[in-house]
Amino acid sequence: MKEFKILAIVVFFSLVLYWGVEPFAHSQMHKHVESNNFIYDGKSDIAEATAKIATAKEVKKGVVEAEAKLVAKKAFWAEVAETAKLKGDAVAGEAAFAACMGCHNGAGVNMGGVIPPNLDHAGSLYDKNYLIALVKDPAMASNTDHKFADTMMHPMGSVKAMITTPQDIANVVAYLTTKKVGKLTPKVAFMEACGRCHTNKYGKMTPLGETPSFKTEKEALAHNIKVLDEQDLIKKYMGNLPPDLSMMARARSEHFMETFVENPQSQLAGTSMPRTGLSEKGFEEVYAYLNETGDPSKSARTPLGIAVLIFFGIFTVLAYLWKKHQWHDLH
Repeated sequence: MKEFKILAIVVFFSLVLYWGVEPFAHSQMHKHVESNNFIYDGKSDIAEATAKIATAKEVKKGVVEAEAKLVAKKAFWAEVAETAKLKGDAVAGEAAFAACMGCHNGAGVNMGGVIPPNLDHAGSLYDKNYLIALVKDPAMASNTDHKFADTMMHPMGSVKAMITTPQDIANVVAYLTTKKVGKLTPKVAFMEACGRCHTNKYGKMTPLGETPSFKTEKEALAHNIKVLDEQDLIKKYMGNLPPDLSMMARARSEHFMETFVENPQSQLAGTSMPRTGLSEKGFEEVYAYLNETGDPSKSARTPLGIAVLIFFGIFTVLAYLWKKHQWHDLH
């Protein structure tokens, strides 16, 4: 029994040390942000605007502007909620979407700092309320209105002048959410939702798409120059070059990733990173790709780890029985 007591003491202190270094230490270093469960109703934006009013009152500066922002956000998300109640006409929405095809055409041309997505899988990737908000006012929807004195200055701001009425917005969103173009895979989800700004070197992804194979070094260099040029445009628009996401799923917890995707401002106030509006399904697909590229051996390692633990369990029992047999005359 002495061995089991020693083992229990070692396990106890190991667990205490692990808890102190990992969960507890991380909870003190990083603020906890509650998830919105991929519901885009503006509550987090309104809470942030309310907090900014309190801060403005403390420093006695910008109170009027902060209060006006709160009023604008409340009105905006209330209108989004009303539009979401309307029944959209997908046929009429397809016709209205023709006005969007000048940008969202999959041509891969940078417009205003970033390549517009082609929206082939918008219905599977993004939340309906977010799509409504995005058509209504891209800067307010993505919670980056702090970057624009006038949200019409947002690269996608012109859509506000083309699709104006709540019914038109409902129609376009109905079309996007019923549009079916191929199968949504984790790789496709990453390319459409994240890949236009972020690289993933382990997945060979750049803002220009998946890096092809080259026959000559000259071709590779020419492609790298195009990638660098694209990244310069992104950096100019965002302020900083967005990070490579190859190891992000391993560097950050799933909860952090989820809350950051839902609302980047909740984790990094003032960031230029826009809210992407991913639905729960869309997030799962993107997260699966990040896990796949960041830890490609995980699927093979997990069952092997279970087998190893079973082996050590059996070996421990046999070792104890052998010890008991060898020492039975001395106890």
